[in-house]
Amino acid sequence: MLDRLDHTLRTGGSRPALLDATRGGRPRVLARCDELASAADGLAAALHHRYGLRAGDTLGVAVRPGPRALTVLLAAHRLGLRTAVLDPAAGPDVLRARLALAPPALVLADAAAQAVAGWARPLARHADLALPPLRTLGPVATLGPRRPGCAPALATTGAPPPAPYDGDGDAVIVFTSGTTTAPRAVVHTRGGLAAGMRGVAALVDPRPGSAVLGGTFFVLAPALAAGATVALPARSSRTLQRQIDALRPDETYLTPPQLRSLDRFTGRVWTGSAPASAALLARVRRSGARQAWGVYALTELFPAAAVEAADKAAFTEDGDLLGHPLPGVTTRLGDRGELLLAGPAARDRYLGEPSDPWIRTGDRARIDPGGRIVLAGRLKDMVLRRAENIYPGLYEPALHLPDVELAVLVGVPDPARDGDERLVALVQARPGADPRRLRAALQQPLARMGSARPDALLLADVPLAGRSRKPDRAAAARYCARHLDAR
Repeated sequence: MLDRLDHTLRTGGSRPALLDATRGGRPRVLARCDELASAADGLAAALHHRYGLRAGDTLGVAVRPGPRALTVLLAAHRLGLRTAVLDPAAGPDVLRARLALAPPALVLADAAAQAVAGWARPLARHADLALPPLRTLGPVATLGPRRPGCAPALATTGAPPPAPYDGDGDAVIVFTSGTTTAPRAVVHTRGGLAAGMRGVAALVDPRPGSAVLGGTFFVLAPALAAGATVALPARSSRTLQRQIDALRPDETYLTPPQLRSLDRFTGRVWTGSAPASAALLARVRRSGARQAWGVYALTELFPAAAVEAADKAAFTEDGDLLGHPLPGVTTRLGDRGELLLAGPAARDRYLGEPSDPWIRTGDRARIDPGGRIVLAGRLKDMVLRRAENIYPGLYEPALHLPDVELAVLVGVPDPARDGDERLVALVQARPGADPRRLRAALQQPLARMGSARPDALLLADVPLAGRSRKPDRAAAARYCARHLDAR
């Protein structure tokens, strides 16, 4: 897929490849096809000739998503390098501990990343961003404009890039959250990464000349390789809505929190990285989307399953319908009903651990008679109340009424029963919803929960965490415990 992308860029001439948006939402060209191809060639030549990087070396990357990040990945692919994505949301201790197993031969960082790791560290912490001092990881070079205090700028060369590397091997390391003593780093091989991108291309089938809105690598590469133009989503929800109105994308990839702030869509809309309820997908359809899809994906396997809004709306059983496994994805159930996945796009291993074909998702699930995956919640999210095991994922979908933005069920310690928990429903209302009417409307689905009916219902914002902005259940439980204690 990356070889196909390279060919598309080289033959695309001055055709716009990447766009962003003005504050008014109008499309603005960030990079053209020939510019990306030329920049990737120059970077590959510099990494090889100036810095001596060879196939199998680790390249640390702390560069914001956009044209520069894409050219880094293309250059690394050409050289056969292993790219370690230094995600500031993973935490400095996690990065430092895991990179000891794969020390970078070079760290490429833009000025913003170096600020997060340096002078702006106190400010960055307020946004839950943190990086260790980059020079403690390896030699550092600045990619893009250099600011005072930054490492030396990347030294370019006029030499041609080396011939493309033709072989397999590690392609990328992506860090996941975890404790300092046991952080995890997902390792994808070149073959696995290509299989994942082929999976996206087969699912979405981006067309030449189409407009695609999305910012992740698994969106950029297949769409650009097919000859589509990709617009990076605006950060502000107001500008993002204007961007959609002006661009009218054929395909849109956004997270559920991004979708909830929007009212108008075009083409097909895809969402993942966090739970997408049937109510949310239905609202996207009502707001103009031709189709609305929920995609089940993990850092270890992207994509794994997908379901369209109509199928999800028609599902009336307990649990959250994720849809059929995508072609090549194999499923089985492990201990306590844990969903295990395998397939060509699966990660090869965790850094420092042996290869393992099966991914333990941590999700409790069942496979229905039609072969579809039905999620029943996280194993660790089980709530123990009066000797009964309650799995929130079985009941949370029922709480997503039209006036509900997000809802979670969490357990908090019950002071009246040692070792027991109270079950609390924390519901985030849609802007403008009447709290009294919403409480009244929620009584019916709450009554249908039987012995799993919550002990309390709280209306407040659901805390989010991580780069994918998933519900932070630990923070939600702490909030509920404080609120109930205050009562």
